[in-house]
Amino acid sequence: MKNGSGRSRGRSWPVVDDTPVESQSGKVSYRDAGVDIDAGNEVVSRIRDAVQSTQDERVLDGSHGAFGGFFRLLDGAGQLFGKPLKDPILVGATDGVGTKLKVAFACKKLDTVGIDLVAMCVNDLVVGGARPLFFLDYVATGKISPEAIAVVVEGIAEGCRQSGCALLGGETAEMPGFYQPGELDLAGFSVGVVEKEEILDGARVAAGDVIIGLASNGVHSNGFSLVRRVLMDGENAMPLDQDPANWGHTLGEELMKPTRIYVKSLLSVLENHRSSVHALAHITGGGLLENIPRVLGAGQGATLHRSAWERPPIFSLIEEMGPVATEEMDRVFNQGIGMTVIVDRASSETILQQFRDLGETAWVIGEVVDGLQVESGADVGERVQIVS
Repeated sequence: MKNGSGRSRGRSWPVVDDTPVESQSGKVSYRDAGVDIDAGNEVVSRIRDAVQSTQDERVLDGSHGAFGGFFRLLDGAGQLFGKPLKDPILVGATDGVGTKLKVAFACKKLDTVGIDLVAMCVNDLVVGGARPLFFLDYVATGKISPEAIAVVVEGIAEGCRQSGCALLGGETAEMPGFYQPGELDLAGFSVGVVEKEEILDGARVAAGDVIIGLASNGVHSNGFSLVRRVLMDGENAMPLDQDPANWGHTLGEELMKPTRIYVKSLLSVLENHRSSVHALAHITGGGLLENIPRVLGAGQGATLHRSAWERPPIFSLIEEMGPVATEEMDRVFNQGIGMTVIVDRASSETILQQFRDLGETAWVIGEVVDGLQVESGADVGERVQIVS
């Protein structure tokens, strides 16, 4: 189905009508079965501007009825982003929002989950040094609301604008009886590109390298099953519409803060300091203890200094209300660090300042070591220790 702009979205928009309709012909219609195709056109109309706002001349006109989205890799001069290509490598990533959606349903707030969806994918692309090109989404629900789907897609479009990629297409699946009424699930898919010689794979990480941490926006999109268990379930459940500790906003607003998208800041730093940036790690499921080791070499470890960064109060609330052990917090949540950047020591202060100039809250939070020597009282993962 087209988005009405002449560019194919590749999206179908079936919508359940609550009112049974008798077919005048006496024959069973799709509408009799609860699917209103005409209502899909309303959704397409609602999202047209949002989708178009993410697209440029790289997205080919789909007026010929294409079932997929077409994306031009090279410009008229045979270049990509103004540079000639030597050995371009396409990079793909897929992810979802997880049970953060349950909080969104409880808060009746769907306008930011699309940003979360894009962030979870494009942040994974950029850690390999790739620049996101385009994004596709998948929305599944039991009964489609045009209004709700439009709000979600507008959030996805905002995430695409923040990361500089095109919203190329998507799909909506209606599965009656599969989901609770009013609920939906999301999945995202993103493709980026990087020159082979510029891939960041951690091969250059060395002992003595400095670890810079970029601040998260709170919980982001991981660990919400534990969040719900501690803060929303049982007799000690906290009201989502109240401020729990004089934060100046409600608990629901805190939990629904969208995942930060680090793409533009990271690409800017890589443009100026690629040789000095040795690895990036997106701090998602597994927290600091599990994600940093993914970019370390054999025999390497990392020591982080907990006092070096500011932990958002939401994590203290979760830890205290559980109670949840500190090590479990470090293994589940980002603890205030959404992205880590491993750089050579000589360039660390310059790179740190550039991140701050770009609007990121950033700290030097640790260093890479050979043969991890565990300190007394440290929270220790397999290859990472966090000391006070």
